[in-house]
Amino acid sequence: MSKSNFSRRGVLKTGAIAGAGLAVPTYLRADGHAGFTNAPQGSTVKIGFNVPQTGPYAEEGLDELRAQELAVEHLNGMGDGGMMNTFSEKNLKGNGILGKKVEFVTGDTQTKSDVARASAQSMIQKDECIMINGGSSSGVAIAVQGLCQEAGVIFMAGLTHSNDTTGKDKKANGFRHFFNGYMSGAALGPVLEKEYGNERQAYHLTADYTWGWTQQESIAASTEALGWNTVQDVRTPVGAGDFSSYIAPILNSGADTLILNHYGGDMVNSLTQAIQFGLRDKQVNGKDFTIIVPLYSELMAAGAGSNIQGVFGSMNWNWQLQDEGTKAFVKSFGEKYGFPPSGAAHTCYVQTLLYADAVERAGTFNPCGVVEALEDFDFDGMGNGPTSYRGADHQCFKDVLVMKGTEAPTNQFDTLEIVEVTPRAQVEYAPDHPMFAGGDLGECNPGA
Repeated sequence: MSKSNFSRRGVLKTGAIAGAGLAVPTYLRADGHAGFTNAPQGSTVKIGFNVPQTGPYAEEGLDELRAQELAVEHLNGMGDGGMMNTFSEKNLKGNGILGKKVEFVTGDTQTKSDVARASAQSMIQKDECIMINGGSSSGVAIAVQGLCQEAGVIFMAGLTHSNDTTGKDKKANGFRHFFNGYMSGAALGPVLEKEYGNERQAYHLTADYTWGWTQQESIAASTEALGWNTVQDVRTPVGAGDFSSYIAPILNSGADTLILNHYGGDMVNSLTQAIQFGLRDKQVNGKDFTIIVPLYSELMAAGAGSNIQGVFGSMNWNWQLQDEGTKAFVKSFGEKYGFPPSGAAHTCYVQTLLYADAVERAGTFNPCGVVEALEDFDFDGMGNGPTSYRGADHQCFKDVLVMKGTEAPTNQFDTLEIVEVTPRAQVEYAPDHPMFAGGDLGECNPGA
């Protein structure tokens, strides 16, 4: 067979044997269920949900798991179908994936890269999972993404916000629906300028791993472009608990703004302790001291309580959006669990459905067929408006939300308000942008 009968990822084109003018898929043949890792042999297919169920990001991880379980129910025809009813693609019928009932196993990453990798390894080797979905830490996501590339399975990243996930550490077998640090900076910049002007002295506390580093770089670049000055960037260990020793020096630093590049329980603790130190009651440089949390979640806001009021940040998605996809998901999740879903839950639910749909469109579980189906794939109806999975780096592009802590909450879930829906065009960037330089997407790996 000539080389021209293969796609750029080495996948046999069904269209190569079809007559000219016929519109045919360019994915792997539907009967190509051999020659790749964990090819399903029976009436079921198994996927792995690898999330932090303990540790500083456990709240987000447990909400991811709830959504993942809900997605499996919908794929198997249970419940009301949720976003399957609003998704622009109509390939999912509630009969599993390619007619195979979906089963799953779970693991606890503990927000530790080595633990997460070992858990994913067990899912692939022992449980024969064909796809891994999860995250809540970019360090974890990058480690597991690398493992999945080596093993020949698909990784549908959950909550991972580091630029590096689809930058220098991008992999052909990995896909990210969640937004990233650059997008947070691009969305927040104009809002912060309008709210606080062009002359601020910013002090950063930054989680000391890949997410914190790239988030700090992104928000510093965005604010410095406004005219702000970065006074200092101090890195803090994940799971520190007590941030008092890091907050005390801010009082005499000349800073009038604290930017907390923290997430999960760490953000709750550092924000709470900053308030206890009286930072928000101070005036510095003739300005009221302010605090910014670039990456938000509803769970963090709930944990921080009234301390979050008036604090700006960004989000990938929020349950208060009024599009049909969001309303369908919020209804399904709320009826099952009794409260609204978080952004972490949303992205894991969507990633599970996107994987299933890609398999259906490709007609195979072969990861190279799935890669082809997802690359440069445009879709809608999943809660973020028109969305695209870019083929060059496997990053999703969509609108980004700027949020603020609700100043007069009316109930326990009314913690954040949407300030602005930043249009997708404002947060887009070229694949070779300096913040995403290095690394190589490489070729898809089907494994065995």
